[in-house]
Amino acid sequence: MPFINSKISVKITEDQERKLKEKLGKAIEIIPGKSESWLMTGFEDGYHLYFRGDNSQPTAFVEVMVFGGANPSAFDKLTGEITNIFGDVLGIAPDHIYVKYTPADNWGWNGSNF
Repeated sequence: MPFINSKISVKITEDQERKLKEKLGKAIEIIPGKSESWLMTGFEDGYHLYFRGDNSQPTAFVEVMVFGGANPSAFDKLTGEITNIFGDVLGIAPDHIYVKYTPADNWGWNGSNF
């Protein structure tokens, strides 16, 4: 039950959104037991982000929420992959991307919790 939400300082096209969704769908498999079949993604483009007090460069804040415990090793690998994806698709430099992980013990779906 992962959810990847992205706040992106630049506008993205439908094609870029599709590419991000597809690549994130493959990348989530880095976390053991996670797959695109349960992945939800969200993209907030044109978001007003300031990094180091400046907003002149493309920037992204990506939050990855997962049901279950933390897996620091997998999260580290996924951060590298997310950075590559946003760089390849949107041209955002790695030093302008933050990735936050939020593990959750309680996750609701279809009227009840897992």
